[in-house]
This record gives sequence, structure tokens and C-alpha cells, in this order.
Amino acid sequence: MKLRFSKMHGAGNDFVVIDAINQPVALTPEQVRHLADRHFGIGCDQLLLVETPGSTAADFRYRIFNADGGEVEQCGNGARCFVRFVHDHGLTRKAEIRVETASGIILPRLEADGRVTVNMGAPRFVPADIPFIADKQALTYTLQLDAETVDISAVSMGNPHAVQIVPMLDSALIARQGPQIEHHPQFPKRVNAGFMQIHDRRHITLRVYERGAGETLSCGTGACAAVVAGITRGLLDHTVVVTTLGGELSIHWAGAGHAVLMTGPAVTVFDGEIEIG
Repeated sequence: MKLRFSKMHGAGNDFVVIDAINQPVALTPEQVRHLADRHFGIGCDQLLLVETPGSTAADFRYRIFNADGGEVEQCGNGARCFVRFVHDHGLTRKAEIRVETASGIILPRLEADGRVTVNMGAPRFVPADIPFIADKQALTYTLQLDAETVDISAVSMGNPHAVQIVPMLDSALIARQGPQIEHHPQFPKRVNAGFMQIHDRRHITLRVYERGAGETLSCGTGACAAVVAGITRGLLDHTVVVTTLGGELSIHWAGAGHAVLMTGPAVTVFDGEIEIG
């Protein structure tokens, strides 16, 4: 099977994006892992498929596969690359499109300056919606890890996030705590582990250990979840610049009942074709 693809990134979070509308695509988890392999494949954090939507309520269907081959519900940096891809490949002329995902409809919009804004929908805090096992909904929760306890905010941005505030990112125990939080038994579908350092009410730095991918240079839904967590705890303003290892994102959330808006870059690195068995 020969596949045409684009290699893209959003603030360093990198993707293989495939048009599954104009070419037949049927990938096994093993084939996804091969394509994502940085030595034997193309290399990416996630593989993204552009498909025909299941209903007339959307322009496209958006499917996301992590580097480990597992399909997930949402990817914010990928959503920005998605809208850039469908524009660059002539699949739409709309500045704003409606995209069907496993967690609902999102509304990415191509801005005049080349950046992309994505309406990520409203965050969810009810434990069953995340999903997260807890006796009741709370502002923060304490997780027991192997050698310590950590306090986290649990938020769904269409996918689950556990956000903790750390005094200094440089000394945060990301490599040790990230896998433990990802596989914590209170998160039955695993979770993305976010580590947030607050500089002031309008600026944070963030690192995220993503489920199925490990630490990435940037995580769009992780940035949304971190800002939402900081706002709900009264620590951040409604518009925040999030500095990640791969670049900056701007996140805006007006508060309960409102959607989160994320703005950032979407860059094509190269186009290619690969043969995969």
C-alpha cells in the first residue's frame, strides 16, 4: 500500500497527516506504529486521518492515532494542522470548518496571519465524563504515586488531563511521575499528565507527558486543560500565553459554560509518499 502524506507540526508537536478521502487508507495499529517510528518510518507523535464526515453537520471527520497505535479522542495541535492541510490540499475554501471528532464537533479557523484558532468546546469536570474515578467532583484531587503524592486538577478537553502546578519545570519529576500518572488506576482510559509553572496571571510554561506518546514538545489540549485548571483555581486571567518546549500558544477561556479557544501555528515540513506492507 502506497500512501501520500504530509509531515506537519504545531509548536513542535509533530504529525503524519493522510488524506483518506482521495486514497484508500486502512491501517492496523502495527502499521501506525511503523509510520510513527523515527528510525524505520516517518516519525511523529500522532498520525492524523482526514476523512469524509458521518453526517452533513460537519465538513470533515478527524481521526487521531498515537505513536503506540491507539486511537484517541482529541488532539488540539493536530486540529490546527488539520485545517492547514485541508486548505493547502484544496479540500476546502472555507476559513472556518466544522470537524467531526470522537469527542464531538470542533471549529478550527484559519486566521489572516497564517495561525489557526480552534474552538475546542467547553471543558468537562465531572469525574465520569473525564473519565476519572473519584467519590465526588472537586477542584483538586490527590493521587498516590509510587514514592509520593501529587495534587492535580482533572479536566477533559475531549481527552483526559491531569494537571499539577510545579514551582520549577526544570526540576519537575516528569520522567518519573509522567508514566505513573498516565497509567494511574483512577484514570481508566489513561491520562495526559501536565506539569505547569505559573509565571504570572497571563503566562505559564508547560510540559506534558502524553498517553501513548511520552513527553512531546507541545500539547494543544494539554495547554487548554492547564489554563482552565489555573483559571478555576483563581490563579490565571482569561487569556494566557502558554510557552511549551516547541513554541507558544494563546489560550482563552471566559469561564464556566464557555468554549476554550486555542490559537497557534501549523506548519508543513514536507510532503511525501511511503510504501507500507
